[in-house]
Amino acid sequence: MKTRGPVEKPIGGFDADPRTAFSTFFGTGFFPKAPATFASALVALLMLLAGAVPLWVRLVLLVAVSVLGTFSADHTERRYGADARCIVIDEVAGMLMATLLIPWDGLHLVAAFVLFRILDVLKPPPAYQLESLPSGMGVMADDLMAGAYAMLLLLLAGVLLPFA
Repeated sequence: MKTRGPVEKPIGGFDADPRTAFSTFFGTGFFPKAPATFASALVALLMLLAGAVPLWVRLVLLVAVSVLGTFSADHTERRYGADARCIVIDEVAGMLMATLLIPWDGLHLVAAFVLFRILDVLKPPPAYQLESLPSGMGVMADDLMAGAYAMLLLLLAGVLLPFA
C-alpha cells in the first residue's frame, strides 16, 4: 500500500498548474478535512444539478476523467507524494463509475455516495491490490473498482428492492 505524504500547501495560494488543478478537482483536494469525501459529495451534487444525462455522455465523461486523471495524478504525485490526500480526481472517477447506470436523482445519488465512500475506504479485493499499480494508474484504479462495486450493489438493490 502506498503511504500518503503530508499535503504541501500551494505556494502563494492555489497551484495554477493545469495538471494539479485537474487532479485536485480544481482545488477541492486542498479542503482541510476529509477532501476525498468532500470531493465525492460535490460530484454527487453536480450530478443532481445536471439531472438526466444520456449514457453515452456519462461514458465519455468517465473515460475522459479516468484518462486525464491518471496523467494528472501522476504529475501531482511527483510534487505532493504518493497518492497524496490532495489528489481527489480518483473520487470523481469513482463516483462517475458508481452512478453510470443509475438515475441521477437524490435517492440514488445518496445511496451511490454512501456505498462508494464505504467501499473506497474498505478497498475489498482487488481494489486494494490495484492501488499498488504504478503512479497515476494506482491512484485511479482502486477508486474505479470501488465505484464498480458500488454500481453493482446499487443495481442488485434495484432488482431486489426497487427504488420508489
